[in-house]
Amino acid sequence: MQDIIDDFFHYLQIERGLSVNTLQSYRRDIKKYCSFLQTNCQLSDWKQVDRSHILNYLYDLKDHDRSQATIARALSTIRLFHQFLVREYQFLADASLHIESPKKARTLPKVLSTREIDTLLMIPTPNSLTIRNKAMLEMLYATGLRVSELIQIKVSDLHLMMGFVRCLGKGGKERIVPLGDIAKDAIENYLTNSREQLVKHKKIDQLFVNHHGNPLSRQGFWKILKGVARDVGIKKEITPHTLRHSFATHLLENGADLRSVQEMLGHADISTTQIYTHVSKARLKDIYSSYHPRA
Repeated sequence: MQDIIDDFFHYLQIERGLSVNTLQSYRRDIKKYCSFLQTNCQLSDWKQVDRSHILNYLYDLKDHDRSQATIARALSTIRLFHQFLVREYQFLADASLHIESPKKARTLPKVLSTREIDTLLMIPTPNSLTIRNKAMLEMLYATGLRVSELIQIKVSDLHLMMGFVRCLGKGGKERIVPLGDIAKDAIENYLTNSREQLVKHKKIDQLFVNHHGNPLSRQGFWKILKGVARDVGIKKEITPHTLRHSFATHLLENGADLRSVQEMLGHADISTTQIYTHVSKARLKDIYSSYHPRA
């Protein structure tokens, strides 16, 4: 069974060009699925798997209080895997066919207000690390990049004179995102007064580095963001994606069209971007309720 799994991930990496993070997520799902089939169903060959085994696995996830989103994602991975078995190994039937995904509860993404954003970005910059932190946060809010995209940006991807940055999104898709003047100034300050001190004599392509002068990791950025939010007194739960959500919501609130926001976010489907229109409406309703005398 493992040999076929290895072939599947080779296909995802080489032919589908999926990102490292997506591959890791799929690998976790398939590993748990395979373990269940071997341990609970005593199966030793993928040809033995039928619809009932998949349903039992999904019920097991539910019994262990996994969320609907987790179960839906697991089923999506299983479907992709069984389609691969039919296509590449000429299996006669797709065992995952006609299994319905659980309906995911739709939750609106959490965003920061413009005042909270101002508070977060008005951090003092007395040293190399705080100058770097300011540049990273300004860029993240100015562009709506994913944190995985931010930490992969190279110095050569910057085009400060023209005011944009080039980044590689999911599936290795390239997109060009504008930079605002404030973000440009913060990045120029970082390049002039911080990066060389951190990198020292190392040859590092990545724009943002840690205090050892090595490329910054996702976990490293997460810790930095948490620390900055704590230091400036923001009590709200904040993640790197919070700035991405805030970027999109504030653009739409100020009149940006949905297609432009979709392109800047790198969404393949505009329905993914439409969630932010619901956020904008919800925020407008809150503002109305708070300030209208007859609300």
